[in-house]
Amino acid sequence: MTTRDEKAKKPARHKIPLLPLRDVIIFPHMVVPLFVGREKSINALEEAVTKKLDLFLVAQKQAGTVNPTETDIYTVGTIGSILQILKLPDNTVKVLVEGKKRAQIVDHLNNDRYIEVEVEEIVEKIDATVEIEALVRSLKNVFETYVKLNKRIPPEMLMSVSTVDDPSRLADIIVAHLNLKLEDKQEILEISDASKRLEKLLALMQGEIEILQVERRIRTRVKKQMEKSQKEYYLNEQMQAIQKELGEKDEFKAELANLEKAIRTKKMNKEATEKATKELKKLRMMSPMSAEATVVRNYIDWLISIPWSEQTEDKNDLSAAEKILDADHYGLEDVKERILEYLAVRSLNENMRGSILCLAGPPGVGKTSLARSIAESLGRKFVRCSLGGVRDEAEIRGHRRTYVGALPGKLIQSMKKAGTVNPVFLLDEVDKMSMDFRGDPSSALLEVLDPEQNKNFGDHYLEVDYDLSKVFFIATANSLHNIPRPLLDRMEVITISGYTELEKYNIARSYLMPKQIAENGL
Repeated sequence: MTTRDEKAKKPARHKIPLLPLRDVIIFPHMVVPLFVGREKSINALEEAVTKKLDLFLVAQKQAGTVNPTETDIYTVGTIGSILQILKLPDNTVKVLVEGKKRAQIVDHLNNDRYIEVEVEEIVEKIDATVEIEALVRSLKNVFETYVKLNKRIPPEMLMSVSTVDDPSRLADIIVAHLNLKLEDKQEILEISDASKRLEKLLALMQGEIEILQVERRIRTRVKKQMEKSQKEYYLNEQMQAIQKELGEKDEFKAELANLEKAIRTKKMNKEATEKATKELKKLRMMSPMSAEATVVRNYIDWLISIPWSEQTEDKNDLSAAEKILDADHYGLEDVKERILEYLAVRSLNENMRGSILCLAGPPGVGKTSLARSIAESLGRKFVRCSLGGVRDEAEIRGHRRTYVGALPGKLIQSMKKAGTVNPVFLLDEVDKMSMDFRGDPSSALLEVLDPEQNKNFGDHYLEVDYDLSKVFFIATANSLHNIPRPLLDRMEVITISGYTELEKYNIARSYLMPKQIAENGL
């Protein structure tokens, strides 16, 4: 018989901040998110983070106590460490903590800002005996029965529990997932002898299993009582659906034929054609009134409505481009010269994959109108996509079809509006994008603006690759400082400064006044 005897060692003591918990007990080896709002609790977190201290995580006896004193909390809790901390807009704090060791309070220290205590680690008694081994096996078997009855616990827990042989850790992991009263969990926490803890936990689990079995019997009995009425209701609803479907049968057949013809005539790539054909086959097997049929129908409509091979022929006439730029914009000679140089290089190689234009300058200097003029000079369709305030990657890549009301991202929606595979695509206000927990949209734009990757752009909704390599992308920004460096490196920046007083005068006299006179019939 081998024994881990730690009596020779004096239990360690720590002076650390205390975090009182409501309706929750944290065991060693547990990782738990907590929302903290009380002033003293937030001060305790700040102290622990600043001085790199552990926390003493202990439950309140009554969850309704707002400002607990030493008599309002249990004496035994868990020493834990802070893994992650996040301040929320409502002045509360979300913190991720991990339980480490059992401990008990030996002294309450004077501290006005937060509750500070001196705790002593509890030495756990674990004897490697045949009895312990039998208890461990019994606990694993009983827990397996409990998981089968309680659908709230994922089956993956059985796999993780089966690999744990340490009796103390096994008990702590299992009790953390049980739907027990706070007092029962606290009693388990306070038992330092692993053998007694396993016995207590087995007794509690047997009681919980009996309750779950009674609940299942009640559900089965109620289900049988309602079966007749439910069957009648279901048959009535089914009969109504069949009658409605019979009236729309010819219309649905005509719609399927039109979709099949559109798929056949649309010059999609092989992957998209196979996907559309597969989805159409599924649609034939569905009721036209079902929600799933609507989802599949919308998906096929999107596939056949976006351009796959339609494109316009470029006008590589630099003199005409110069005239268009001069007619639409006064001054900006350096900017126009750089744009013409860029167009000249593109005209030498129609399949050139190079950098993306980025027009940078303050609002109102003509960035968007310059992009329109470039589209007009090339004879291409023009489409604009505003990225100001975009903070979700799904707005670029689209949502997966499993979401209700899912749609493709802004890029695919704009390509549908353009109707060709080679429009001039204006990415407006790329510096106004931001990131949050839903992802970073600038990362999705990196793929879009990379000539080596955008040939196989992946939209989550389409589920097939889409070719963006023929699109002429132009970005606009008010400030280059807010654009992520990897994204900025993808672009060729053309800076547009503000106008002088003389330029403003000439713009008003030569462009604005004639336009207003014509619009007002003077």
